Amino acid sequence: MTDRTTAVTAPGRRRDGAPALDRRLVPPMVIGSVLNPINSTVIAVALVPIGAALGASPAQTAWLVSALYLATALGQPVVGRLIDLFGPRRLFLAGTGLVGVAGVVGTLAPDLGTLIAARVVLGFGTCAGYPAAMALLRAESRRTGQDSPAGVLTLLAVANQTVAVVGPLLGGLLTGLGGWRATFALNVPLSLLAVTLGALRLPSSEERPERSSDGPGPLRRIDLPGMALFAVLLLSLLLFLMHPHPDRWYLPPLTLAAAVAFTVRERRTEQPFIDVKVLGGNTPLLATYARALAAYVVAYAFLYGFAQWTEEGFGLTPLQAGLVQAPTFLVGIGVSVLAGRRGGIRTTLLVGAAGQIAACLLMLTLGAHSPLWVLLVLAVLFGVPQGANGLALQNSVFLQSDPARTGSSAGLLRTFAYLGSMVAAAVTAAAYGPHAGTAGMHQLAWAMLGAAVLFLLLTVFDRALRTLRTPARA
Repeated sequence: MTDRTTAVTAPGRRRDGAPALDRRLVPPMVIGSVLNPINSTVIAVALVPIGAALGASPAQTAWLVSALYLATALGQPVVGRLIDLFGPRRLFLAGTGLVGVAGVVGTLAPDLGTLIAARVVLGFGTCAGYPAAMALLRAESRRTGQDSPAGVLTLLAVANQTVAVVGPLLGGLLTGLGGWRATFALNVPLSLLAVTLGALRLPSSEERPERSSDGPGPLRRIDLPGMALFAVLLLSLLLFLMHPHPDRWYLPPLTLAAAVAFTVRERRTEQPFIDVKVLGGNTPLLATYARALAAYVVAYAFLYGFAQWTEEGFGLTPLQAGLVQAPTFLVGIGVSVLAGRRGGIRTTLLVGAAGQIAACLLMLTLGAHSPLWVLLVLAVLFGVPQGANGLALQNSVFLQSDPARTGSSAGLLRTFAYLGSMVAAAVTAAAYGPHAGTAGMHQLAWAMLGAAVLFLLLTVFDRALRTLRTPARA
């Protein structure tokens, strides 16, 4: 019987006669995986116009960013698990179709509440792209006999880096030409393209999931109570991290109670949403998630926290601040390509750790009168971990996760990344207070340095990385 996640699009062969990666799968995988990051960045320059048009304060429009992060952090592992059960095609088409619906709702939204709801729908819709791509790569790995198609893994990382560069610029262009609503309307053609490519090119042999002879069918393997407890756990944690204030004292106990209930539930059920027994025994994968959390605390603190200081503490305009950070993403693209071709996973992580620590130390030397070229050097330094860490973490999860749970494992990686972003936002707010001054920037740099050192220690003392084989190129 043909595996229901095996490609059916007549793939070719390599020169040695072995099966080759079906490259017709690459376009839908790439466009699906970038839907989330492009919507994370394209709205950045539209927040002020949205506030002016709808009479909303900056604190209110900030929910347009947080709503997407909350929905995505929750939805990625849930949708990833559904992909594991039903295959990538169905979830990819449903998710990318939902992106188009959110684009229409956002374009026509009469008020901020509707706009936030559209961003929540958008967050859930974009959840399918990345786990689907990883699940497809796992199926292609089985079919071709390669450990993993490293060329495509690198392409996914580079595509996300590229989106980070062009997202704010594209958002500015769209806002200038068609107003802030154009940043939502963008999702309609993107959705149509993704759905069309997915319908034409993604494997359809999973259309009718088979009931296995030794277990329940896919529908009976959906752990709804586990998913609900996970939602309570994650939402209470994220809401507290977004605004850690004494009046939200009830959220940490609620998080703890949900975590205990979730663990008990998942250990006792036969078909868990997240197999905590297996995950708990997979120390290398847990270490990778911990590294991801530390890495993204540093990355998001720099992208958002340091940018605030360049405007308020250093005196740059928003456009100048954006241009100062551009080298970070450009260098990140180059590092991703180089690491994908030459570097082993452990080596790449060590390079990323060194880049983080060097950049944080340089931040501690900056002041309001530092020369502009030093800020550009800092941006270049941060480009090294920007490119190295994302690729190495992605490859680690692919190689360390249970093959039957590739989708949910990939979703959890994104969830830990968003946890890092929330921690970074909380640390930034605590460091700056009402004004992003130099003293606050130095406090932020010390916190970032602590996370960077933790990332280094988690890498140096992880023996599993020494034997983790670099994926073969496709």
